[in-house]
Amino acid sequence: MSSEITYNRIAMLRAERGISRRQLADALGVHYQTVGYLERGEFSPSLHLALRISTYFEVPVEIVFALEPFPRLGTDPVSRSA
Repeated sequence: MSSEITYNRIAMLRAERGISRRQLADALGVHYQTVGYLERGEFSPSLHLALRISTYFEVPVEIVFALEPFPRLGTDPVSRSA
């Protein structure tokens, strides 16, 4: 793989829970700018930080991070009501 981009849903998870970057950063023990770098894909977290983020949001790590872009919400061709 030529690029080492890690995609994430941190901003979406923060928004749906009403959490600021600073609140998340304080909970994780990192600088609030680090959260911004993570959200924009300018920084890939260590495994330890990725696991702490998923634990904070109480979701599996693969819900927060992926090696491929996440599909846009509402465009999944598979019916979720099955």
